[in-house]
Amino acid sequence: MSAATANPPKIWTVEDLLAMPDDGVERWIIRGQLREKPSEFPEVGMTVRNRHHSSAMSFIAAALVNWMRTQPEPWGDVYCGEAGVRLRSPIETTVGVDLAYASPAVVEAQSDDETTMLDGSPSLVVEILSPSDTHEEIEEKIDEYLYAGVPVVWTVNTHRHTVTIHRPGFEPRLFSMSDRLPEHESMAGFAPLVSELFR
Repeated sequence: MSAATANPPKIWTVEDLLAMPDDGVERWIIRGQLREKPSEFPEVGMTVRNRHHSSAMSFIAAALVNWMRTQPEPWGDVYCGEAGVRLRSPIETTVGVDLAYASPAVVEAQSDDETTMLDGSPSLVVEILSPSDTHEEIEEKIDEYLYAGVPVVWTVNTHRHTVTIHRPGFEPRLFSMSDRLPEHESMAGFAPLVSELFR
């Protein structure tokens, strides 16, 4: 069969993703194409994170919730633990994120009649690096977050205790334990010390 008559690749949707078995394989969609990563622990049948990853997730979630509670209502919301996010892109992009903060406007726009995923671009996405993550996987996700209009993306390295901030149109910036993270206009007043995010 010639390339001209070959069937085009399947365009995956969130409905396809939700219909897949819960077999411990990590799956996400980038511009309509399915990505899969087998579980590090196939005998368990679920995604298992290491304790450093889990600890950083809990400290960052606590920092976000504590900040959010200082804001006037209505509040946004904090999501963690491979929360499903359907990004606003021309072609389906659906990812599981370690942590995300969604603004009140994004939270208000949610519909319980569709899926349990967050539908729309969060104000902040946090990816906590795992030993099994490849550079290509992380870079592809960061590109998609920024393309979909996420204003701030953090990549957190639990081994080196660093946070790298990615923003559309800017070079990534690395922050270490002695630094305070800069606040962004979409999350005024949220500027924790890096040291507060690690045990």
